[in-house]
Amino acid sequence: MGKTYERIDGRLRTFIEEQPLFFTATAPLDGDGTVNLSPKGVRGSFAVLDERTVAYLDFAGSNAETIAHLRENGRITLMWCAFQGPPNIVRVHGRGEPVFRDDPRFPALLGRFPGVDPVPHGLRAVIVVTAGLIRDTCGYAVPFMTYDEDRSLHADRFRREDDGSLSAYFEKKPDVPTSIDGLPGLPLPLPGMPALRAD
Repeated sequence: MGKTYERIDGRLRTFIEEQPLFFTATAPLDGDGTVNLSPKGVRGSFAVLDERTVAYLDFAGSNAETIAHLRENGRITLMWCAFQGPPNIVRVHGRGEPVFRDDPRFPALLGRFPGVDPVPHGLRAVIVVTAGLIRDTCGYAVPFMTYDEDRSLHADRFRREDDGSLSAYFEKKPDVPTSIDGLPGLPLPLPGMPALRAD
């Protein structure tokens, strides 16, 4: 049976922080628009900021659907599954915001991810999510699967880029500055990476 939680703490927080993979789901307001579902998996790129706020690092890719949907309406759901150990699924339904490199909050937010070097992955934004509904369900039908290690391919590809060439890469991708459905996506040109600040 599912349970609703008031906050992300204790056993619930431990569970989501231990998972090597989570999923994000967003959609535009247009009923005919494209629903987006994305896996997120770089170790250290997710953080619990407080009992109702989480954040994750948004890295380089060939589209920016999540960013576009959040800029339009803010709706997002995050989901974690237990592929090992006792069965469990946790969902955080909430409102999300992309915090871009030129936002004054960006350096302090980046400081909340000490376990990952964002530069090789072409960091675009920090996605901050405020929970509106926190629930878990049984996960009885989720299969057992073994986590071996992160793939190195993403970092291998994007560590070759500096701020200028990364911005040029995004500008060439039709679904980065604009979503599949024509919504504003990643603002370009990409600002330089600011210095890390721990507040």
